[in-house]
Amino acid sequence: MQTSSSTPSKNTQLFAGLWLLATLAVLAVGYRQAIFVAPAEATMGDVFRIFFYHVPNASLALVPPYINLLGSIGYLYWRGKNPDRAAKSDALAIAAAEITLMLTTIGLVTGMLWARPIWGIWWTFDERLTTYLLLWLLYVSYILLRRLSSSGQAYTLAAVVSIFAAVDVPITFMSIRWWRTQHPGPVLTSGKVDHSMLPAVFWNLAGWAMFSLLTLSFRYLLERRRQRIAVAQAEAFLTDDPAVFAPAAGVPLRGY
Repeated sequence: MQTSSSTPSKNTQLFAGLWLLATLAVLAVGYRQAIFVAPAEATMGDVFRIFFYHVPNASLALVPPYINLLGSIGYLYWRGKNPDRAAKSDALAIAAAEITLMLTTIGLVTGMLWARPIWGIWWTFDERLTTYLLLWLLYVSYILLRRLSSSGQAYTLAAVVSIFAAVDVPITFMSIRWWRTQHPGPVLTSGKVDHSMLPAVFWNLAGWAMFSLLTLSFRYLLERRRQRIAVAQAEAFLTDDPAVFAPAAGVPLRGY
């Protein structure tokens, strides 16, 4: 019989719906600020408006790797002691990994779109760009390892990859301070951004943070659901219960 824990409560669904509406509203305000309200930059013109999307996504991308790391550590610690906690930790880890990949991809694409008209090149292997690309590659590897590897140690190896990714994050963040790079130095903290442009930055930063948190939560719940289905199917295989293998026929999954 389907348990109450298998689906979100009505209050949770209501909160998620309200959060989604608030997120869309904040992103809409951010879009208006970035495209229509903020003035064009004196030397770069309207191309600079990419900055209002590049900076929020590229900055936020440095946060979920540590959520992924905590989830991976939790999985490694609990896998032999408490399978349910290990499963929850692993679900958090994969959710954070996919959010990181989403944000770093947006950061890389918007960065290249800005670089082409400003630098005259799409890409250069300076310290900031290289370490950021490495972060993206690490999470591509993380996800591919989990999905394509047939090894029973795939999740454990992926957890080890998360440690290397977490090490790369502070190097990426400090690269423009430690080295003289093609990439611009700190902008927001140096006060180089005109005050009339700050609302566009902060509205988009808030909007994409809300969107990332919503997507992270949804992906975590989706992974937990997948785990329950996998457990139910494994139990059905051991007990020779064919009903669990027919969810399309309207038969509820046992243990889910």
